[in-house]
Order: sequence, then structure tokens, then C-alpha cells
Amino acid sequence: MQFADQPLSELAIKLPMATEIFRKNRLDFCCGGKQTLREACVKRNLDLNALVKQLEGLTPKDDPTFSEMPLDKMTFYIVDRYHNDLRRRFPELLALSQKVEQVHAEHSACPTGLFSLLSDMHNEMLMHMLKEENVLFPMIQNGAGHNAFMPIKVMNAEHESHGKQLEEAHRLTSDFVPPEGACGTWRALYAGLEKLEEEIMDHIHLENNILFPRALG
Repeated sequence: MQFADQPLSELAIKLPMATEIFRKNRLDFCCGGKQTLREACVKRNLDLNALVKQLEGLTPKDDPTFSEMPLDKMTFYIVDRYHNDLRRRFPELLALSQKVEQVHAEHSACPTGLFSLLSDMHNEMLMHMLKEENVLFPMIQNGAGHNAFMPIKVMNAEHESHGKQLEEAHRLTSDFVPPEGACGTWRALYAGLEKLEEEIMDHIHLENNILFPRALG
């Protein structure tokens, strides 16, 4: 049970594929990364022993990529890998969600309100990324990350808001599971939402658990 009382964020950093295990079990390792595996399992009523066994089968990471990458390079990586990806990804999801709600409005499983939720999330994330790119990341790139406590505090709060929006998306879509006989658009929408969540969680994990602590020193 060596992993039971370790924070999810630490396990996500040091064990390859731990994040995949956490995602499959809906364990928040980014915004909720300070909670221990034991605490997270209690909260979600999961079998702690079974998850520990899965984690024990993983080999500790020896990849120093993010733990040693210069902070300025890490910020450029985040913008290129995650910010630009989200900017490309959202418009298609908005189009798909709008179509599903319009065409299947009478279906009992229709995710009514999803388009509105994604629109709000899209706008908030665009503003969030601009604040990082124009304020926080330049501070870090200029070696002033240790003075960025307040901007980082704001970014963390906004990350929590993104997490709550993803939870609401889960509720509206029955955990991204389309109903039997769902059309291709409906299935593509839910597959896209699942990938969106994966990207956002990895993105927030990299910032909350690696970049920000290193920047603050």
C-alpha cells in the first residue's frame, strides 16, 4: 500500500500511465492533485486495493523532461502543445453539440444545455490562455516567476472552474456514453469530449503540479 497515502499529483508525475488509470476512474489528479489516493477513493467509492495494485505494476519514470526543462521552454511547449490545440478543438465540438441538440431535442438522452456549457467554457478558456500568454508566462520567461504568486493563484482558481465545467459535461452526457443507436455525429461529439477532457487534465496537471511550483521556487 505504498501509494495509498501519496498525493495524486505526485503519483501522476513519477509513474508512467498513472494519469490514464486516474482518468478511467474519474480521479482528479490536476486541480484535485493534493488529495491522496486513499482520500480520492473514499470520495468516489472506489476499491483502493485494486488501484494500488494497478499502480504497483508501473515502473517509476526516469524521464527528466519536465522536471529539468528550462521554465521558459516549458511555457512555449504549453502554448504550442495545449493552448493551440484547444483553440483548434473547440469550434468543432461546438458545431457538433449544437447539431445534436437541434436534431435530437426530443430524445430522452439529448444533452440539453451542452452547447451553452461548451460555449461558456470556450470563452473562459480563451481568456484564461490569453492571460497566461500575455501576463504569467512572460513573467516566468523573464525569470520573475517567484513574484507571480497572485497570477498563479488566479490561474489555479480558473483551472478549478474548468474542472467543474467538465463535471457538468459528464452529467449532461451520461459520462460521454452515447445512447444505443446514436448517430455518427452524436458518437463523434462524445468521443471528442472525452479527448478534450484528457487534453485539459494533462494541460492543467503540467501547469499546477510542475510549472507553477517550479516557477515559485
